[in-house]
Amino acid sequence: MSHVNAIGLNSAKSAKSEDIIKSLNTLLSSYQIQYMNARGFHWNIKGRNFFELHVKFEEIYNLLLLKVDEVAERILTLDGAPLHAFSDYLEVSKIKEAKGISDGVTAVENLLAGYSTLIHMQRDILSQAGDADDEGTASLMSDYISEQEKLVWMLKAYLD
Repeated sequence: MSHVNAIGLNSAKSAKSEDIIKSLNTLLSSYQIQYMNARGFHWNIKGRNFFELHVKFEEIYNLLLLKVDEVAERILTLDGAPLHAFSDYLEVSKIKEAKGISDGVTAVENLLAGYSTLIHMQRDILSQAGDADDEGTASLMSDYISEQEKLVWMLKAYLD
């Protein structure tokens, strides 16, 4: 028999809730690596587009940082425990660290690949959340997907 928590969902003891929490922790880890990548690009960018990209990368890492906090809080809302060690993030993340990148095109390509990965993950979580009647998680993922689809379009337009 499942236990319903304070927000009306099956508790973390149910298989569906455990799966969503696990997926959200993978997403959290991936966001943390994408955040650090964007931060590194902001710090290390060089070349003709320095001013433009320096500002854009700061905008991107600030958006990512907000999502890191929101995803961790969603995990807590679902009675889970968010990962909080970088060793865990590196182990679980679907996005790899980008080191030593100062070229604008390479940095934008890296961010584009990362966002494509995040969108794919969020679509999977959206489906999981729908199956579990978890409107809060579904809504969060839907909002992220909409925002990031536009950002992917912009990053692709920059590269063309």
